[in-house]
Amino acid sequence: MELEYWLGRGVDAFREWASAYGEFATHTSMAVDEAACEVAFEELTARLRGSYPFFHPCYAGQMLKPPHPVAVAGYAAAMLINSNNHALDGGPATSAMEEEVVEQLAGMAGFTAHLGHLTSSGTQANLEALFVARESRPGTAVAVSAEAHYTHARMCHLLGVPVRTVPVDARGRMDMGELDRLLATGVAGTVVVTTGTTALGAVDPLHHVVPLARRYGVRVHADAAYGGFFRLLADGRTDGRTDGRADGRRASLAPETAAALRAIAQCDSVAIDPHKHGLQPYGCGAVLFGDPDVARFFRHDSPYTYFTSRRPHLGEISLECSRSGAAAAALWLTLKLLPLTPDGLGAVLAAGRRAAVRWSELIGASPYLEPYQPPELDIVTYYPASPVSSPPRLSRVGVASEEVMHRGMNAKEDPVFLSVARVAADAFTARHVDAVADADDTHVLRSVLMKPESELYLERLHQRVEQLAKVSWTAPRRRGR
Repeated sequence: MELEYWLGRGVDAFREWASAYGEFATHTSMAVDEAACEVAFEELTARLRGSYPFFHPCYAGQMLKPPHPVAVAGYAAAMLINSNNHALDGGPATSAMEEEVVEQLAGMAGFTAHLGHLTSSGTQANLEALFVARESRPGTAVAVSAEAHYTHARMCHLLGVPVRTVPVDARGRMDMGELDRLLATGVAGTVVVTTGTTALGAVDPLHHVVPLARRYGVRVHADAAYGGFFRLLADGRTDGRTDGRADGRRASLAPETAAALRAIAQCDSVAIDPHKHGLQPYGCGAVLFGDPDVARFFRHDSPYTYFTSRRPHLGEISLECSRSGAAAAALWLTLKLLPLTPDGLGAVLAAGRRAAVRWSELIGASPYLEPYQPPELDIVTYYPASPVSSPPRLSRVGVASEEVMHRGMNAKEDPVFLSVARVAADAFTARHVDAVADADDTHVLRSVLMKPESELYLERLHQRVEQLAKVSWTAPRRRGR
């Protein structure tokens, strides 16, 4: 789509709407000098060039990519109005859009009833879910896996709720035996299950956690901030849109992963981030509750806010106050064109999933790279292969991985942007029993293939990373390490 055209359409639509309210004088305090604006804007765009190329498939580092042009156009069109979805009188049109997209997200999750809203981030979504958990199970702890996002410990500290950490298995997923032992003590009232850990992309066995938690009367919150949209691929159907580059079957999720994602429907709450796989600009998260009656925990009063409608205002079911209505408009427009179906938005996720599976195969066959563990979603973890007949030493695995990352991102020609993840020695040796644990931990390379263009760029990406890995074991240590 021609972004410039649709941005112009948004400006035109705003001006046409605004003209219906009659002319008024613009205050002189708002005037800016055009020449000064030219200079300042040139400085802005020059400084923005200091960013990493998140838009390009050569960037395969963190969970970052630009929003879809449809979302940019929708956001800009609504931003000109600058509505606030806290109260209906602050955003009557965009509040209605938010309710519609939240209903669609709840349908994707499998909720038959729901209460929910968009948030400014996944952290805020998890905070609200943990707040409701505290109010629902007062005096009890929250159980999280050792691979859960650090936000849970931080938010529990903020809420004054104790945290109990559950060990993980050899794939980075919550250990069910350890969870059973913890829940049997009665100390935990809520368990947080991660469907797509940020380091490894591991999916906790939610389909096993839910019945276990119910046996002990424990709530279940799904942190699906990263992996939630993969629910679109969890029914085993693939869209077949492979652009002739890959077998459509590669988009399929492993049966255990698919079963875990389907079990989101049985959770008490779920956090999901449209600004990750939902193609939205930051910040657009969402929190959903399966029981609408949890609205009682959010009740509060405002002497000047909630008077324009008897209908519940979004601010009355949220801990946040002011929130951008433009975020709701952008998501609403995106889902009009890329709906929450396997052949809508699911096709975007399927491309990343195919790329991850294919790259894992290429890494497994490479003389210069070794897979750390198979990808469950679209995050690939790997490390430079040690010299022939030499077992990997953790001290050198970390150095070699960081060499690949730094040399790739600092290359003057054909740069490639990767990231690393720190893993403990016992986690590494559980996956690679021949490794020499001469350090407490190490780093492995980590690539997030969340851009569908990664599928078409994969061969080039693999060749470039192989080139970097080929020399990484003999490269000198970087100063300061």
